[in-house]
Amino acid sequence: MIEVVPSALDGERVDRFVSLLLGCSRSVAADYVDRGAVSVNGHRVERSSHRLAEGDRVDLAAAPVEAPSSLEPDPSVVFDIVHADDDVVVVDKPAGLVVHPGAGHRTGTMVHGLLARFPEIAGVGEPDRPGIVHRLDRGTSGLVMVARSETARESLVGQLSARTVQRRYWALAAGHFDTDEGTIDAPIGRSRRRRTYMAVTADGRASRTSYAVIERYPGPDEVTELHCRLETGRTHQIRVHLAAIGHPVVGDARYGGGAPDIGLDRPALHAAELGFQHPRSGRALRFDSPLPDDLERARAALRSR
Repeated sequence: MIEVVPSALDGERVDRFVSLLLGCSRSVAADYVDRGAVSVNGHRVERSSHRLAEGDRVDLAAAPVEAPSSLEPDPSVVFDIVHADDDVVVVDKPAGLVVHPGAGHRTGTMVHGLLARFPEIAGVGEPDRPGIVHRLDRGTSGLVMVARSETARESLVGQLSARTVQRRYWALAAGHFDTDEGTIDAPIGRSRRRRTYMAVTADGRASRTSYAVIERYPGPDEVTELHCRLETGRTHQIRVHLAAIGHPVVGDARYGGGAPDIGLDRPALHAAELGFQHPRSGRALRFDSPLPDDLERARAALRSR
């Protein structure tokens, strides 16, 4: 499918153009762009924020994606709620639970469970990810904030953009760290070799992760326990940054974190602390999540080696 950009859409973002063309949400369109399925004037678009010009020829290489059907509440989806008021909900997400629908995960997500508990979020934000302000990867456990109103969503998104949200993660990383703390400042974008992977790339988005060593576990397959703080919030950021410096997250098969024999079947990564300003009152809120049982067992296994 090839479409020519009309004068009315001169300067429009490519994901917005694809959204209008296919009748789908912006998030679905952005995912379509990120998968490398859109070219402009014969060149594959790397970013969904790419601006179009009148007369550009936009080629959708694959069949048009379908907008997801309306979401059905699912009270069987299990997760803990650590805070809820009229404006915001904080969820402690278990590992293995997908945050919102996407390719291969149309049902049984955290969003479906939230709709069963807080049906009003159906009208907040984008229809395929209602209430969602940020997310955690499927294999990552820990704290996620969710908006219950559009006003609250705008406030929380603004705080994320201003980098005032406090997010601390617990992680096990492969190898020995020579220093007790540091900062990884490297741009992250889509991998050119594998479109579903992220990577440190020269033309990626600015990304910063700071880390501090908690404990070192020596041995032939040395492991280091870390606290990581996000200064930005890119897809797979901690996983990509630690892999880029040669210390992938233990158990992260995608980015090279081969797991020692400590009983883990997922990345050793947990969103342990979340702090932000309440979107209505402005009061500072802070929440902590203890390590889930599988990560506690993994740490105990390392300590007993």
